[in-house]
Amino acid sequence: MDRSKVILVNEQDQPLGNADKMEAHLSGQLHRAISIFIFNNRGEMLLQQRALEKYHSGGLWTNACCSHPLEEMSLLDFGRLRLREELGFETKLEKIFDFIYRAEMGNGLIEHELDHVLLGVYDGMVPFDSKEVMDYRFSDLESIEASLISNPEKYTAWFLLAFPKVKAWFEKNATGSSIS
Repeated sequence: MDRSKVILVNEQDQPLGNADKMEAHLSGQLHRAISIFIFNNRGEMLLQQRALEKYHSGGLWTNACCSHPLEEMSLLDFGRLRLREELGFETKLEKIFDFIYRAEMGNGLIEHELDHVLLGVYDGMVPFDSKEVMDYRFSDLESIEASLISNPEKYTAWFLLAFPKVKAWFEKNATGSSIS
């Protein structure tokens, strides 16, 4: 499994080949990504603070897990693998939507991704990998929304874009105080 490569895609998510991960981020080529959002049964979202050593956005808060999928694995299988590697747990995932975004990261890198958003439910401890994650917390959606407004600089570029879409999906699809 070569994790130094990303899958280049067109706007319809059709593969166009592979590129070196850093080259794709330097040149801003559109590539496939996943963003995993985890809720607990109280409807709180899991946020992680990225490790300072990450190649971009170190120290910023974001959704549970993000990555670049591998060609040889389905999005859901790869998502479960990354959750296990990064946060130390597994749970069932489902794809809820995808979107395209482009963001300058401020260090010469450009995130231009077709981001597949995956959702899961998990209640429990998060024995995270400290090379990937500094900290984590579960927060209610209103608190996150207020913090995004008052302190957007504390969050990753993709989380600022994805959170309102995930919140809208959650409010439309979650039933009662528990999600399935």
